[in-house]
Amino acid sequence: MTRVVRFHEYGPADVLRIDDIEVPTPAADEVQIAVRAIGLNRAEVMFRNGAYLQEANFPSHLGYEAAGTVKTTGSDVSGFAEGDAVSVIPTLDMSRWFTYGEVINIPARYVVKHPAALSFEKAAASWMKYVTAWGALIDQAKLTADDVLIVSAASSSVGIAAIQMGRSVGATVIATTRTNAKAQALLDAGAHHVIATAEDDLAARVNEITGGKGARVVFDPIGGPAIAQFAEVMAVGGILLEYGALSPDEGTFPQFAVLGKSLTLKGYLYTEIVGDDDALARAKAFITEGLESGKLDPLVSRTFPFDQIQEATRFLESNEQIGKIVVTL
Repeated sequence: MTRVVRFHEYGPADVLRIDDIEVPTPAADEVQIAVRAIGLNRAEVMFRNGAYLQEANFPSHLGYEAAGTVKTTGSDVSGFAEGDAVSVIPTLDMSRWFTYGEVINIPARYVVKHPAALSFEKAAASWMKYVTAWGALIDQAKLTADDVLIVSAASSSVGIAAIQMGRSVGATVIATTRTNAKAQALLDAGAHHVIATAEDDLAARVNEITGGKGARVVFDPIGGPAIAQFAEVMAVGGILLEYGALSPDEGTFPQFAVLGKSLTLKGYLYTEIVGDDDALARAKAFITEGLESGKLDPLVSRTFPFDQIQEATRFLESNEQIGKIVVTL
């Protein structure tokens, strides 16, 4: 029997339960992993609350990220051996290929041998955020050293990843956050500049930093009124990649800024990368090299033991963290 986290109904963190189940042998294309660390994501909170793109079939598993060692492999799998240290790239179905468990089965295309020097905790904190940031900034926005990048809600794990991704190609990175409480932490994480949107004048500060040119790339999970605010401080020909909808308000379409500066506003989904074999291979190569060189260094906010999965999830929902929350086994 193997301990796994499941929920039997939608609700708050209290509905998460640790159940004992039999984990089947891996399918022909799967790798079976003994989990050492699990990375938590907001998508899992939304899934548990019934607010995600995917509906749960109860009792439902969950989880997108993990790291551990290979136990065994399916008959069609090559390139992995028992004992290999590996980490999991989020799949397209967290209920079917879950990570909240002591032993998990994951299709081999979503399993990566991570650099030997990387801890299991940091490995479990890597792939969702770096693949998300890579797909938007490197693959789609074509970010370069000549660009100014604005990363909003920058204290999230994806925000920190975007800061590091921008720095890795030499771009100037502006991090935005609501207040200055996290400003120093964001500077320490690699941002060149921090703007507190509730305390500073966004337009004035971006104008000052860019010499009036504006930012060519904006990476935003907030949406709503923030889209129009960012459009006003973007450079001619700029692109805004919207990867979330944290704002409860829709906001207004910034037609004059879009037309006047020939802007691109694009909705971006992580699945655009993991659903494409070529894009996923390029993401794996870029991120693995970054992890090996140290240009990409996963920031772990706090770790919790497996038995405290409810407490770990509540901390995730508190928004107090800077970086990733990890559960260890």
